Amino acid sequence: MAPEESTEAARLLPSFERRFLAARALRSFPWQSLEEKLRDSSGPELLLDILQKTVKHPLCVKHPPSVKYARCFLSELIRKHEAVHTEPLDELYEALAEVLMTTEPTQCHRSYLLPSGDSVTLSESTAIISHGTTGLVTWDAALYLAEWAMQNPAAFAHRTVLELGSGAGLTGLAICKTCHPSAYIFSDCHSCVLEQLRGNILLNGLSLETDVTDPARHPEHNTCNSESPRVTVAQLDWDVVTAPQLAAFQPDVVIAADVLYCPETVLSLVRVLQRLSAYLKNQQAPDAYIAFTVRNPETCQLFTSELGIAGIPWEAVPHHDQKLFPYEEHSEMAILKLTL
Repeated sequence: MAPEESTEAARLLPSFERRFLAARALRSFPWQSLEEKLRDSSGPELLLDILQKTVKHPLCVKHPPSVKYARCFLSELIRKHEAVHTEPLDELYEALAEVLMTTEPTQCHRSYLLPSGDSVTLSESTAIISHGTTGLVTWDAALYLAEWAMQNPAAFAHRTVLELGSGAGLTGLAICKTCHPSAYIFSDCHSCVLEQLRGNILLNGLSLETDVTDPARHPEHNTCNSESPRVTVAQLDWDVVTAPQLAAFQPDVVIAADVLYCPETVLSLVRVLQRLSAYLKNQQAPDAYIAFTVRNPETCQLFTSELGIAGIPWEAVPHHDQKLFPYEEHSEMAILKLTL
């Protein structure tokens, strides 16, 4: 491969790698750029490199995406190759044959590469809605909040973080691996979500504590020198949780991502924040960061209006430019910082 071809390939490979590991929509891949490079290339090296960065990637081999996804990806890769070269590439067909012989499970994996060289791997449902909940998959605002957190680690370092509506766990796992919190409390209300969440925490090499509300029993996790945070999972129903129960978590930071999807959840979330704020009014108030995708402006407006009624000041966090994860480029996302 000529030096200029090598440079162009070096730009394409990370794009294919990040998108495939995260199982992003195939339409988001730079297929047109690939076709152009294949026309200018005389050999199969680029396609073989893409194969190694995707289907044959060590993370993918150990924690594969859905069978359907891998099949569709390889079929498209083969089409791009055949459109330019008449000679078949055996490695592509062998990879496709291997995938075709695999049974499709109900769970698949998505992996996200971190700047540190580490990664977060999640086991997720192959369906967007499963068991009556959307919490078994990762949504874009979770990626956006995780990016912001990794660019602002001081907001979480050596602090206790309470996450509301953790879902599959992407944001929390990224924070635990890169921002050095002293304790992290994942929470959700659906039993299937909680079961998957616990599995994902263990999958990423973190240990789970059973005692959620008494960090004093684990003083070794309260020191600045602790290498890993104390991690717990709490079942938290926003409609029934009490102010004392929330305060028992003793959070320094409260976060949530992609939980503003309908008016009912907006109202429930504001009530939770209001209870926490009222109970801690004589103590140092925790910071709160709420990230969301602007799907319906009326829902977002309802959230800010209800915050005003509840007496909770807020401000918009400036958009960050460094995109570490592959998500929908044209989605409008935002983070609000609340003063509880």
